[in-house]
Amino acid sequence: MMDDTPPAGTDFRENTVTVLLQPEERRLTLRRPKTARQLLEALGLMEETALVARGGELLTPDRRIWPGDELLVRVVTSAG
Repeated sequence: MMDDTPPAGTDFRENTVTVLLQPEERRLTLRRPKTARQLLEALGLMEETALVARGGELLTPDRRIWPGDELLVRVVTSAG
């Protein structure tokens, strides 16, 4: 089971997250979704088409997202 406790020093007053969207290399600041699934929904992406990572760790759709998180969303599509 994954540990979903907030990192030490999490500032719960800041209710946004930073997202690096790849492959476009576009940086976004969004109102914090509660889970990786909600993040993908906010970006208009389906779970099957993108990966979400925090600190080099892949997040399953049910994993919590914390205020101030810096996340990577990598759109993965297969061609052909």
